[in-house]
Amino acid sequence: MNKFVLKVEKRVLLGSKVKKLRRQGIIPANVFGRTVESQAIQVPSVDFARVYKDAGETSLIWLKIDGEDKERPTLVKGVTNNPITGTKLHIDFHQVNLKEKVTANVPVEVIGETQMVKEGLAVLDINLHEIEVEALPTDIPENVTVDISSLMEIGDNVKVADLKVPTEVTILTDPEQLVLALGAPQKEEAPLVEEVPVEEGVTGAEAPVEGEAKEGEKPPETTKAE
Repeated sequence: MNKFVLKVEKRVLLGSKVKKLRRQGIIPANVFGRTVESQAIQVPSVDFARVYKDAGETSLIWLKIDGEDKERPTLVKGVTNNPITGTKLHIDFHQVNLKEKVTANVPVEVIGETQMVKEGLAVLDINLHEIEVEALPTDIPENVTVDISSLMEIGDNVKVADLKVPTEVTILTDPEQLVLALGAPQKEEAPLVEEVPVEEGVTGAEAPVEGEAKEGEKPPETTKAE
């Protein structure tokens, strides 16, 4: 298992003053724990992005705080993003005890394929993207996989109770909750053709041109020029 180490510094700027840090490419953060006092820290956004990309919220991140000799084992407990730009505004690190179980949200990863979906006879409806588990910090799985190759008919599904996790991991999510299912594809409705109303008195026959006789009548006599 990879060890993720992140160098951070103690933070002096608080409140609205942290905007200055963000303009410098630094993310304000906090580290807290059950037996430790909450502490304000800051981390370069580039360094955090590099570690977070691989560690996510299920792997331990060891914080190397400037001025401290020992690294702190933590889990990312929350990341606040700018809703427009997506840039990270704040991070919460949870300092953990390696001998005490913790809870974490683990992503559900779909693997395999089903012939029904491949042939367009069904669609895969995913209802749950992550589950809550309890385990020692070092035993939290990176993800929980779901193999859909065994789903053969519309209505076939996978519930939380069907998920496989290591024996040292306990799933806390309701076992009856639906993870995914095969559903019927939506049929495309034929476009409605708008009827054009026929004006009263119009039968479709062309009106006679001036000088022409109507059907059953003699043509009008023409006067020769003298």
